[in-house]
Amino acid sequence: MKNKIKFAILGCGNIAPFHAEAIKNIKNAELTAICDSDQGKAQEFGDKYSAEAFTDFSKMLEQADVDVVNICLPSGLHEKFAIQTACAGKHVMVEKPLDITTEKCNNIIAACEQNNVKLAVIFPSRFNKAVRFVREAIREGRFGKLTIADVNLKWYRSQDYYNSGAWRGTWKFDGGGVLMNQSIHYIDILQSLMGPVKSVSAKCSTLARDIEVEDTAAAILNFKNGALGVIAATTGAYPGTSARVGIYGDKGSVVMEGESIIQWDFEGKQSHDESILADFSVTKSSGAKDPTSGLNHEGHQMQIEDMVQAIYENRNPEIDGNEGKKAVEIIRAIYQSSSNNMQLIEI
Repeated sequence: MKNKIKFAILGCGNIAPFHAEAIKNIKNAELTAICDSDQGKAQEFGDKYSAEAFTDFSKMLEQADVDVVNICLPSGLHEKFAIQTACAGKHVMVEKPLDITTEKCNNIIAACEQNNVKLAVIFPSRFNKAVRFVREAIREGRFGKLTIADVNLKWYRSQDYYNSGAWRGTWKFDGGGVLMNQSIHYIDILQSLMGPVKSVSAKCSTLARDIEVEDTAAAILNFKNGALGVIAATTGAYPGTSARVGIYGDKGSVVMEGESIIQWDFEGKQSHDESILADFSVTKSSGAKDPTSGLNHEGHQMQIEDMVQAIYENRNPEIDGNEGKKAVEIIRAIYQSSSNNMQLIEI
């Protein structure tokens, strides 16, 4: 039997339990260490998952038996700790986004390459079955000529949500608002299905909350394959509705909502089309009002399993650094366009 891959989690915030539960359910993985600057949080988390607790990250890297560090910190801190992890010879998994600027993303990628360690960016939505079915339909040419695609995210976040952490809604640590924090999952799905984005034009506004960053945004995307895209996103829509991603071509249309498929129509019918629509007709998760409402660790588990296999097989994880930074590049271009009176920005 292959040796278990040993994991550590840095940061005991809202997302950390998803990582811990995922690791616990993977037979070839083991959670051996926890690190958080808050000693009480670290100890409580460590006791719950039978992992050694640390408050000093450098000491954890030196003393703990760890192969991979899962970084679950505010986005603007990812670069510092990812590079430190790589320099210690440990593989790196980073919660989305990889970091908040393309430059910082590139620095992380370079550090991992220089130290010959693997890097994965957490985008669990890419691993859900609905997205995989849509990707296969695109590969089979069922959409014909891709014409347009869209992301519609009309969520609700209260002022109390932003006040709950000093880093929330700040450029320095959050890196942006509804685009960089909430919509990034769906922007990543959009570009992974439609292909590279050539240019963007956009407008971002802060309309509903007292925060530094945008809570509302609208963008037009030009894909390199000639198709167009639209992103409409806000955290100021009470009470919040499930996010949707639509993919459209001259021979087919698909709309995904959460982890479900609510439209699956193709000119060329296939025998399994009705069963796909029936199997994926119930929305399993949302996050429309509560960031963790209805979510589970299944996507994280599949992605962490991919990292385990990548280590065994000495290959890149499915969503490596270069793949993981693409959504950040798009979002940064949107911010640049908005700051320059909706100027068309090439990516």
